[in-house]
Amino acid sequence: MSLRQQIPRLRHLLIVVIAMALVALLWQSDEQSHPDSAADLRGPDEPDSFVVNGVFRSYSEDGALKSELHSERIEQFDNRKVAHLISPRAVIRNTGTEQPWVLEAAEGRYERNQEQLHLSGNVAITRPLDDGAQARLSSDRLTLDNRRRIVHTDAPVVLDSPRGVTHAVGLKGWIDDRVLELQSQVEGRYDLRSSSP
Repeated sequence: MSLRQQIPRLRHLLIVVIAMALVALLWQSDEQSHPDSAADLRGPDEPDSFVVNGVFRSYSEDGALKSELHSERIEQFDNRKVAHLISPRAVIRNTGTEQPWVLEAAEGRYERNQEQLHLSGNVAITRPLDDGAQARLSSDRLTLDNRRRIVHTDAPVVLDSPRGVTHAVGLKGWIDDRVLELQSQVEGRYDLRSSSP
């Protein structure tokens, strides 16, 4: 076989080799892009499942809405029965009244077995008052016990209402009774004029 006859075969062989190399490069770059985007979506903690912009509702035995929980992202870890929440916002409805408690925080951890939501970072509870004004409670951390319908913390708290500001360390609150009990180091400043008719 002469050199002139071998050139077309070499050309075809070279084209096949280049095509295979291009396919391999494209395949490899495609494989690398998917795991990275999936890893970014899943997050660094690798939860068993996650929900973006989730809303969860809890109902009483008679079908009334008891609570509603919103979160930008919820990561669930099945083996620990724990969920991590980013920017949680819970609306807790009182029995027998239309005035809900609204709880917000930077982060939350929900323990499924105990039905407890542990909030941390800029925790705030707002609650309408009977006169239409609003009371706000702030703390660094707070636990909502949905089963017992109470909130509690041992951290410093600030209660701000139209009638004054109260500082304390620790509190316990009964949601359905709309009662807060401050635990210790309670100090307050009140404006008595605002409470008169």
